[in-house]
Amino acid sequence: MNSTATAHNSHHNVRPRLDAGRWVTMGVPAVLGIGIIYVLSQLIGDLQGIQNPALLPFLLLGLALFIALGFEFVNGFHDTANAVATVIYTHSMPAPVAVVWSGMFNFLGVLLSSGAVAFGIVSLLPVELILQVGSGAGFAMVFALLIAAIIWNLGTWYLGLPSSSSHTLIGSIVGVGIANQLMQGNSGTSGVDWAQVEKIGNSLWMSPIFGFFAAAMLLLILKLVVRAPALYRAPEGNKPPPAWIRAILISTCAGVSFFHGSNDGQKGMGLIMLILIGVVPTAYALNASVKGSEIESFLTLTTTTQDALGHYVTLDAPEVENARAAVTKFVAQRTFEADTMPALVKLTGEIAQQIKGHGSLGDLNAGEVRNVRNDMYLASEAFNRILKSSKPAISVEDKDVLGAYQKVLNKSTRFIPDWVKVAVAIALGLGTMVGWKRIVVTVGEKIGKAHLTYGQGASAELVAMATIGVADGLGLPVSTTHVLSSGIAGTMAANGSGLQWSTVRSLGLAWVLTLPASIMLSGFLFYVFMGLIG
Repeated sequence: MNSTATAHNSHHNVRPRLDAGRWVTMGVPAVLGIGIIYVLSQLIGDLQGIQNPALLPFLLLGLALFIALGFEFVNGFHDTANAVATVIYTHSMPAPVAVVWSGMFNFLGVLLSSGAVAFGIVSLLPVELILQVGSGAGFAMVFALLIAAIIWNLGTWYLGLPSSSSHTLIGSIVGVGIANQLMQGNSGTSGVDWAQVEKIGNSLWMSPIFGFFAAAMLLLILKLVVRAPALYRAPEGNKPPPAWIRAILISTCAGVSFFHGSNDGQKGMGLIMLILIGVVPTAYALNASVKGSEIESFLTLTTTTQDALGHYVTLDAPEVENARAAVTKFVAQRTFEADTMPALVKLTGEIAQQIKGHGSLGDLNAGEVRNVRNDMYLASEAFNRILKSSKPAISVEDKDVLGAYQKVLNKSTRFIPDWVKVAVAIALGLGTMVGWKRIVVTVGEKIGKAHLTYGQGASAELVAMATIGVADGLGLPVSTTHVLSSGIAGTMAANGSGLQWSTVRSLGLAWVLTLPASIMLSGFLFYVFMGLIG
């Protein structure tokens, strides 16, 4: 056996204390109570303007919010536990302090997130279900994909397997899309946006491979540059690392937690917004902060956009009677036809006509809100397809105009209220504090044959933090679990510490099975729920 591995192979002798601490246990219900009071007060305030409210939709709203936040809670103790494993097993921080530290930065990450990942996830869903999210089919969709994700996450957590919540949720979304297509027929809108699935899927399968090799390379470079033998040996008893490496480990734990909150927290936000739009569109379908001069600028931009679109309308273009139907067909089938540009010209004009004369988007009545939101969503998706396609060939100047118009549409329909961010942040942070231990033990003890060293922990955390941060900036979901656990495996291989192949095989099996299992589970649940409430 390699001498390094022999020297390190007694990691159970220096196992850190893995008790949460009484003050952490007491703090959880306090934070939960404060969060519930804040969220309910904001939600009640938003709903006060609803006239003649019916009981059933609000019961469904409460149930859907509970399930969505339950997913984020499970995500917290399933995925975020990876971030604290390195600081706990290098004795950089006691377990209770590390858990609160990580939970706090998860909270901040969610609050300061951009929302790009949230709506990237939503765009995977079938267009028709998004447009009909307030119907029984919409609720069946949300319940099916969230419950499927929770079931799989709980199962892998119980077995101590660091499976990916991102993988699980995306598999659940794909399962709903496939089931919807099978049930509704191949109409195009009922299926899955496979181009978006491929884009997100690539980020998911590439990130752990990158994590493995990047962390291994970083550790080898560290060994060449920093000649400090203590960094590459197992901790002595409960002795903390040198101050500078301890600062790096604590900082990277904060960074991974922050970017995990910013990336993973958004997945629940996007689904919560779908729920809110479906049940109370007058409060959440459109961004009421868009008002006054912004609306006037939008109306002016509409005319400029119509002129730009007109450059690509042929003389023999057919007369368009139903603009929404024609644009929906283009979005679904991704096939540019002679009536596509005329339909977009007409649809943008209809949007402008509906909001003209209103002081803000919040002034639209209940009947207008859903129509305007759906028209804006369709137009945005259509412009997204046109801007990414080479057919027709759009000039640079016209692309700038269409892109500016799309940004206004997205600002009007793709927003997240602060209380939603707070609710998700609390769920994610509390999840970290409650159920972290099983995953921490797997990451800290069962990936390598030797105890985690300071250098290995720092290398894996730095790579994970950078990878998740870049993905967040690009609006792509990645798995904290896969990136960090593969990074630790990479450092074990590079250090000659050896890998526990039984654990590696289990992790690989969970990685391979997560997508098909979540697809089948959510598809089945969608079929069942459609029979009950669809």
